[in-house]
This record gives sequence, C-alpha cells and structure tokens, in this order.
Amino acid sequence: MNYLSAENLTKSYGDRVLFKNLTFGINRGDKVAIVGANGSGKTTLLSILAGAIPPDAGIVSHRKDSTIGYLDQQPDLNNALTVMEVVLAGESAQLDAVRAYELALTHDDHAALERAMADMEKHEAWDYEAQIRQILGELGIHDVEQPVSSLSGGQRKRVALARVLIQSPDLLILDEPTNHLDLEAIEYLENFLNINNGTLLMVSHDRYFLDRVCNQIAELDNGQLYTYKGNYAYFLEKKDEREAAAASELTKDRNTFRRELEWMRRQPKARSTKAQYRIDAFEELKEKTSGRRNDGELDLNLRTTRLGSKILEVENLSKRFGDKILLDHFNYTFKRFDRVGLIGKNGMGKTTLLNLLTNQLRPDSGKITTGGTVKFGYYTQSELNLPENQRVIDVVQEVAEVMKLENGDTVTASQLLSRFLFDRHKQYDYVSKLSGGEKRRLQLLLVLVQNPNFLILDEPTNDLDITTLNVLEDFLLNFSGCVLIVTHDRYFMDRLVEHVFVLEGEGKVRDFPGNYTDYREWRDAQPKKSTLQNGKPASANPKNQSPSPVVSSATVPASTTKKKLSFKEIREYETLEKEIDSLEQRKTEVMGLLNAGGHHEQLMTWAREIEQLDQTIAEKSDRWLELAEYM
Repeated sequence: MNYLSAENLTKSYGDRVLFKNLTFGINRGDKVAIVGANGSGKTTLLSILAGAIPPDAGIVSHRKDSTIGYLDQQPDLNNALTVMEVVLAGESAQLDAVRAYELALTHDDHAALERAMADMEKHEAWDYEAQIRQILGELGIHDVEQPVSSLSGGQRKRVALARVLIQSPDLLILDEPTNHLDLEAIEYLENFLNINNGTLLMVSHDRYFLDRVCNQIAELDNGQLYTYKGNYAYFLEKKDEREAAAASELTKDRNTFRRELEWMRRQPKARSTKAQYRIDAFEELKEKTSGRRNDGELDLNLRTTRLGSKILEVENLSKRFGDKILLDHFNYTFKRFDRVGLIGKNGMGKTTLLNLLTNQLRPDSGKITTGGTVKFGYYTQSELNLPENQRVIDVVQEVAEVMKLENGDTVTASQLLSRFLFDRHKQYDYVSKLSGGEKRRLQLLLVLVQNPNFLILDEPTNDLDITTLNVLEDFLLNFSGCVLIVTHDRYFMDRLVEHVFVLEGEGKVRDFPGNYTDYREWRDAQPKKSTLQNGKPASANPKNQSPSPVVSSATVPASTTKKKLSFKEIREYETLEKEIDSLEQRKTEVMGLLNAGGHHEQLMTWAREIEQLDQTIAEKSDRWLELAEYM
C-alpha cells in the first residue's frame, strides 16, 4: 500500500538548485531515513513531502485515507497553552474522543456525554491521558501543566515529538528526532518506533539509531536520490560500491571528453551537418563531466597549543539551584590526553559542570585550579551567536586572518574555509543563508582556529552530517590534548571516550572506566534493587573492574606553593616556542628535500640534519614544559 509518492520534484533557492526531477515513494511498513551532506536539501525535501512547503515543480500525492504526523526541526507551538493542552490539540481519533468527552462534561450535556463515552470505549481512549503523561515523561517532560512559553528550545522539540507520537499517524515524518534528547530518551524512542509497526520517514545523523530503526536508506547527493533497501550498515557497503563504479565511469567520460575536445578544436568553424550528432554528443558529455564532482573532505589538520603536565584540578566542587543539588563535593584531576564522556538525564547538570570548569559560572563552594598552559576550546549547544548579516569569510577573519597547520604550513582564512568544505561561492554568502549543519560547521571552525589544547564539546553532533562526524572523530582520536564530551550520539561517544562521568542525581558523579556501551551493559546487569555496601554497588562491571566510587575523588597535592620564575627564565619561556616552531618548519623543509631525492652525499647530510633537529626539538620541548608549570 503506497502512502506517499513524489514525482519530478524540483526546488531551488535563487541560483542554487537543491534537486531537480526527483521521484520518490514510500509504502506501508517502510522505515526510511534520508541522509546526506549539510546543505544538500534534506530538510527542504522532508518539508515538501510533508506538505509544509510547495515544490517549484512536481507533484506530491498522499493516500486519501491515511494520516500524517510531521515533526519540524523548529516546531511552532502555541505559547498561550500548557504542555498538556498542546499535546491534546493534536489530530487523532482518540484525541477527538477525549476532547468531545471533556466538552460534554463541561456543558453537562447528557446526550453528548453518552455519545462521547461510546466513542471513548470504541477508540480505547480511557487511559489516554496516562499514556500521554508516560510518553512525555520518557522524553523528559514531567510538568504537563507548565506553559509552553516557559520551555527551552530543546523542551519544545520534545513536546512536539510527544504530540506527534501520541497521534499514532499512518505515516510519521520526523526531522532530526534525536536532537535535544538524552541517551535514555533516544533509546526509548528507538524501542517505541520498533514496537509500533508504523511507517516512518525521517532525517537523522544518529548512526546507531539509523542502524536499529530503519529498513531503507535514501541518500540525497548532488541533487539525486539514491535508495538502498536495508539498514545503515548495508547502505555504507552499497554506497562504497556505487561511488567506486561512479569514479570509474567518470574517468572513462573524462578520457572520452579529452579526445572529443581535440576533435572539436581541429574542426573548421563551418562544420558540416554530418558531424552535428557528434557535436551534440560532445556538449552532452561536457555537461556530464563538469556536473560531476569529487566530494570535499573536511580537513582538520590544525595545530594544537602545547599542554603542560598540570591540567585541571577540581576539589570539592558543589553547585545547586534552589533546592536542586547538581554537584556535591565533586573531585577530579584531569591528566594529559584524558578523553571523558559526560552522561546523565536532561536537567542533571551536564552543561552546568562544563560552565563551571570554564569559569563561565561560579561554584557555591570548592576550587578549580587551571594549569598555566591550558587553552580551552568550548563548543556550546546554545543558540548560535553568529552575525546573520555578515559574510562567512568576514566572520572567520575577525578571529584569525591566517592559521598554522600541524605541519607548519600557513593558510589564509579563505583556504581554511575551503578545508572546512566552504567553497568560494559559499564563503561570500551571508551567514543567514547557511543551513543548520553549515552553521554548526562554521562554529566548530571558530573554536578550533584558536588552537585549543583542552576541547569541551557540548552536543557537537547536533546538525552535523555523517561525513563531517566521521572526520571530526578521526581528528579527536589524534588530538594531542584533553577532550570532555557531552553528546547524545552513542556511536560518537563509544568511539572516543575512555571513561565517563555519570551524573546520577542529588549531586552524585560516578567515574566509570569504559565508554557508554560498557557503562550501559554494567548498569543493565545490576539487580533492580541493588544492595549498596559502603556507598558502592556490590557487583562488578562487565570488564571485571569495580567502578569508582559514586563521587569520584583525587588526591590534592599537599603543597600549593608555586615556584616563581626568574626574569631570565620568563624570557627563556617566551622565546622557546618560537624557536621550536622555527625548528619544526626547518624539519619540514628538509623532509621535502629528502623526499624529492638527490645525490648520495646530499641525502646523508639531510638525514643527519633531521636527526639533529629531532633531538633539539625534544630537548627544547621538555624545557618549555618544565617552565610552563610555573607560569
């Protein structure tokens, strides 16, 4: 049974064509995810299919007797209503029955009340309010009487999601449904969609979610829609095969084009009509080869500021808002190359802890000591504070005109934007024209361009496409500093972190060795009513290690006396980094000479110089780190 079909859809914004003559259909029982790069038009396509915006050309048809539920990225909710009123304002037979019943009670209309009660029985709506409260609670909304006007952006998205789920439509259309959900809420939604054998069309970048929920993946790429029957893992395999075949075909087309171009150049201007078919074929081939493009690859090979051995010491940190305790005597000493995940339900204080560590919020008590070499790079989940009326390149140039890469090369703001997949045309677009994912990518660039050595990432995966996420993961795996991550993307966290801080409520923080999946397996293995011994669970974790105490602690150095550097040592510290940079640049130059080749004596000389440079760089780096401890 076909629920939705689209024929020859075309959509443009100005001179930018998102897709042209696109045809697509979805049948009963299909669970389809649309994936693709940021700015490729996924949200626009979803909005057209849901009937929220019209296409420039083409037709979208829905089955007449079917119902559709649509979750927009930015839901429009009535601020004058309460949460419960907004949810009850949805469309479904059960909701109609509940509203009719409430109306009959209000007007004391016995005839209407009898009809309403019969409808309530028919549609099994007597427990409907309890179901509404349960779904809202699972999604993190517990106060159903609070006004919508008091909700944050994330809470509004969750209320809108609950309203759509409660309607039980024949076709569910969801745009980034896992954004703003905590990990437990995502797993609840995963189970909900798997248990309810409905039909689903969504846009999502959550790879675990895609793999476990969908049975079909549709990739929007360069204005074309490629459909794959199977889950996300199957899609990756088949996409690789398609791209390999496309690359081979493109090579053949370009070789043919070069031969035809030579033929065209040799012909006199007054060509005979007998060769017109070949001229037409040449023009078609020219358009075909120029229309193809190799996907850009996000390049994050940026230099990192050196990090000393003293990083960040947290001693007896406490914070509360009113009667709600978020942190209660939390202790931890960060070490070099720490990779920590921060998990907990929404409202437990994850962002509060990040703001405390970066001195954007003052604790009620406790002490945070930051090492002299630490340079934070804080990627926040708050609303992007980007100037909408400014060009993209101007935004970057305000932070840095030029930037040094890890290999010592220098790049301009324009070159750096190109490495972040902003082509020349996009660089001179206004920020207001960027998609949500493109704005997030620009925000990431503005954080990394400052050469941080301690990255704090609060929901970095929101709105980023899967290609960008893969490259960001690779960058963070090779990042030579500390990383503290809050994310609802379980795959992202599992790949990157080595232990997690679990915010358990009432100010308690558990430091668990392992990634999110390790913690979840350990937690699920615990008895429902575990017996605590001295504040610790009696059972061990799946790796036969006992997790650390509920409140993690660290030994605070007994002496806080800080050595003062002499004037000479301060001058030495200031010049060392410049000297190290100069030596590394020379090493790069010599490596280039060595790779280019030369006669035997030159090769031997360059090899000895590289060996000497390595030794000198190591000595000066050790001395720089030693002095940095006392700056």
